[in-house]
Amino acid sequence: MDRSWMIKPRITEEYDNGVEAFLKFAKEKAPDITGVYFCPCVKCLNGRQQSLDDIRTHLICDGNCPSYTKWIWHSELPQMSSTPSTGPVNEQVDDHIEDMLHDLGQEGFRQAHAPYYEKLNNDSKKPLYIGCTKCTRLSRVLALVNLKARFGWSDKSFNELLLLLKSMLPEDNTHAFADLRNCPTCGVSRYKVNSDECTADATTYKDRPSKVCWYLPVIPRFKQLLANVEDAKNLTWHADGRIKDGLLRHPADSPQWKTIDQLYPEFAQDARNLRVALASDGMNPFGNLSSNHSLWPILLIIYNLPPWLCIKRKYIMMSMMIAGSRQPRNDIDVYLEPLIEDLRKLWWVEGVDVYDGNANETFRLHAMIFCTINDFPAYGNLSGYSVKGHHTCPICEKDTSYIQLKHGKKTVYTRHRRFLKPFHPYRHMKKAFNGTSESDSALIPLSGHEVLD
Repeated sequence: MDRSWMIKPRITEEYDNGVEAFLKFAKEKAPDITGVYFCPCVKCLNGRQQSLDDIRTHLICDGNCPSYTKWIWHSELPQMSSTPSTGPVNEQVDDHIEDMLHDLGQEGFRQAHAPYYEKLNNDSKKPLYIGCTKCTRLSRVLALVNLKARFGWSDKSFNELLLLLKSMLPEDNTHAFADLRNCPTCGVSRYKVNSDECTADATTYKDRPSKVCWYLPVIPRFKQLLANVEDAKNLTWHADGRIKDGLLRHPADSPQWKTIDQLYPEFAQDARNLRVALASDGMNPFGNLSSNHSLWPILLIIYNLPPWLCIKRKYIMMSMMIAGSRQPRNDIDVYLEPLIEDLRKLWWVEGVDVYDGNANETFRLHAMIFCTINDFPAYGNLSGYSVKGHHTCPICEKDTSYIQLKHGKKTVYTRHRRFLKPFHPYRHMKKAFNGTSESDSALIPLSGHEVLD
């Protein structure tokens, strides 16, 4: 493709046509589901990602980097043919590693991204793992990225592939992003910075992480709990000491507990297997509404215990604390990963060997999340369900009854009387409500699979 337009005056028609040709090339060759691409203007120098409209504005108003003649940041390899190559991708990439590093050595790029350039240069000489003589770390990463771009892999599938390859490689192989100070996708610093700009050369506050998560492993604490004679005895109270008269005195009397017993009889066979509730909510530790610091504790409540012990501070386990300037929002699943991994290990398929101090024996302990405790906004973060808008009720869904306030623009949800008993007196009270009676019956709650769909 002709690159002569890059040195033309920006007011010429030839330059405008060249910009449009570049944008078309980037959209076709480097597809991105997020809709952002590296901007080659003289200010961004392929260090920031922008939308196509923003890139067009930058190129016309600020100009492009004239030395960026091989568009390697937009999926173009040196001497790339217009027809797909039938040869192995690895050979195609390996043959041009030196050329690509030479292109990266342009003065504008080196000045703006000196640490990044040095890392690329080092990775081009470092073997993928100790003893590997066939390939370098950089060549394999470029080969994988080339495959992703050629066949349109999603980011999720590509991440799963990287995790699989990491587990197949020897233990001494290194993670490509382990030493990066900035996110390779959005460029945000991993550490707190002095300025609002999270650039690679920003001064950090002694490498203090911008987001911190403390995890207190739950498996050792479960082991210590069962090793105590009294605690181990109390953990079977729901099966041995509970009054079973049909009344709801304990979570074990609930339909949910009984349904789990029917679905997983092997889990229900041993009363010592734990059923825990996961509770979470955000809090301000300083009691100041203007503070920009928030904490999200993740608590586990053991429902095997008697009701008067479940809510005691001694038996409520703080498993995790997420601290930062903002709440984790939908990214909370990233922070919950170590806890979820331990709970998956404790599920009935695998379990953990634990000593029972009351029975003086070792048994295989299993555990499950029985329920979650949270308010509606936290429910949205934990489940990924949308809790804003007109159809926010997970039970009513499309049949959610709402009113949009004319002046406040807020959404008000109505017709809660549908969930009362058929002959409840509130159903016929008109003046106390919206001037009408309620005759419709309660909606049938959707199952978990239906909500997910």
